[in-house]
Amino acid sequence: MGAAEFKQHCLALLDSVGPDGVIITKHGRPVAKLIPVGTDSSSLIGSFKDKLVIKGDLLSTGLRWDAES
Repeated sequence: MGAAEFKQHCLALLDSVGPDGVIITKHGRPVAKLIPVGTDSSSLIGSFKDKLVIKGDLLSTGLRWDAES
């Protein structure tokens, strides 16, 4: 569903969204998913495995600093 269509039908969708949710697109690209509260999100655990690559130190800002200066 396109973003403009979602905007027009938002309140009705909130009342009728199914357990699979609704994918909202912008210019044909998925940008969001509307899912009902209470939908089991356990399927999301591990869903990004092998899809993300971490480069460098995950906890670093990349900036050097000295706490004593």
